[in-house]
Amino acid sequence: MIQRIQSVYLLVVTILLIVCMCTPVGAYIAEDYSVSKFTNLCIVSADGVKDYAPWAMFVILVVAALLSFTTIFMFKKRMLQIRMSIFNSLLLVGYYIAFFAFYFALKNDENLFRIGWALCLPLVSIILNILAIRAIGRDEGMVKAADRLR
Repeated sequence: MIQRIQSVYLLVVTILLIVCMCTPVGAYIAEDYSVSKFTNLCIVSADGVKDYAPWAMFVILVVAALLSFTTIFMFKKRMLQIRMSIFNSLLLVGYYIAFFAFYFALKNDENLFRIGWALCLPLVSIILNILAIRAIGRDEGMVKAADRLR
């Protein structure tokens, strides 16, 4: 199960999404140079006060990480594994939609927003999901070819 390349891809997706959950995805810098960290669970101001809770982004990442991890164990049902990986990619696109919704809701002229490195991790996860889908499809093709030979 883990020796298949798509299982490795899906495991890396799970790890990347967990890392993205735990790190700030950006920071708001005010005119007085105070920095508010924008995480997936809350926005923490410079003095440690939690201002706003963009918890929807956190929930999307949790669901996508759990879905990716459980997809690894569906190796006997390859078509379901492909569907789950496609749904996982759509969830991650929804994560970016939620991020931009929160970004524009919190944006004002006084704050400058700096994007964090963790914001690219869901994009890398989408790419790895696509690679996993291609590898699963290749496995399915080999199984169908072997069934024709029987």
